[in-house]
Amino acid sequence: MNCFHLDDFLAGWIGGASSVIVGHPLDTVKTRLQAGKGYKNTLHCVLQIYRKETIAGFFKGLSFPLASITVYNSVVFGFFNNTQRVISKYRHGDERQSCGMLDMTLASMLTGLMSVGLGAPVDLVKIRLQMQTLPCLAENLNLAGTTGNVNGNIAVRSVTLQGQPTYRGPIHCISSILRTEGIRGLYRGAAAMVLRDVPGYTLYFIPYALFRRWLSPEGRSSPHPCTVWVSGGLAGSISWVTATPADVVKSRLQADALHARKYRGIVHCVVQSYQTEGIHVFFRGASVNAIRGFPMSATMFLGYELSLQFFRAL
Repeated sequence: MNCFHLDDFLAGWIGGASSVIVGHPLDTVKTRLQAGKGYKNTLHCVLQIYRKETIAGFFKGLSFPLASITVYNSVVFGFFNNTQRVISKYRHGDERQSCGMLDMTLASMLTGLMSVGLGAPVDLVKIRLQMQTLPCLAENLNLAGTTGNVNGNIAVRSVTLQGQPTYRGPIHCISSILRTEGIRGLYRGAAAMVLRDVPGYTLYFIPYALFRRWLSPEGRSSPHPCTVWVSGGLAGSISWVTATPADVVKSRLQADALHARKYRGIVHCVVQSYQTEGIHVFFRGASVNAIRGFPMSATMFLGYELSLQFFRAL
């Protein structure tokens, strides 16, 4: 029997597109809080973005995630569910056998590891596009090494002399990174992403399965949409909050400018961030992650489950 099911990938694509549109504004706020400086709190960051960049500032870099993260989520959900079937086939001789918690944990961890190969370049380009705003870079960021620079010219390489953004769009961003940093440049922060996504996906799929089981009445063949929505939202909030420290390090490494590089790697980023901003810096954006994680993941799982039901009813 073939363990590979294409409908999981299609349903993941639909769920991914829905979640990107819902979550991108708060994702922009999260990135600014984690990789920038000068924001007092989440509300202050939201107001600053709106005042300086209008509502469009919250949707910077949306086109690239909408095109790429939908594919990314398609691969993630397709890989996770097909991996569960392979494990069930190997361990029980039947791919239809439901996975236990141990098997689901293994599938989640493998999914997190696999996701970095596709997700690291996507995240890097998204963050570079989100961070390139002249007022924000000039006033709020400390991504370039400004020690000893009394003028604080932190936007030296982040914008052109004419004050125009460095990147004209996602394709230009990718080509610029490849030209200046090589293929390794697209995977800057990938190690930190592994530290985020391997446990992160475990704390994403496992809580979802548990909440869905607890909230579903006995004897119901498929979960109610409200059950899916609540379970997915809670799982997303749990996953994102616990992943915040690794996400902070990843965001800082990926937003770091090539010609004014501040961080040499994960350990150096952790040490420098701790020494200059204290332990609380690793939880910067945690509240945004909790708030953003709920609607994004609720939409993701609801879109996935409803699409899957539709495809399997055809």
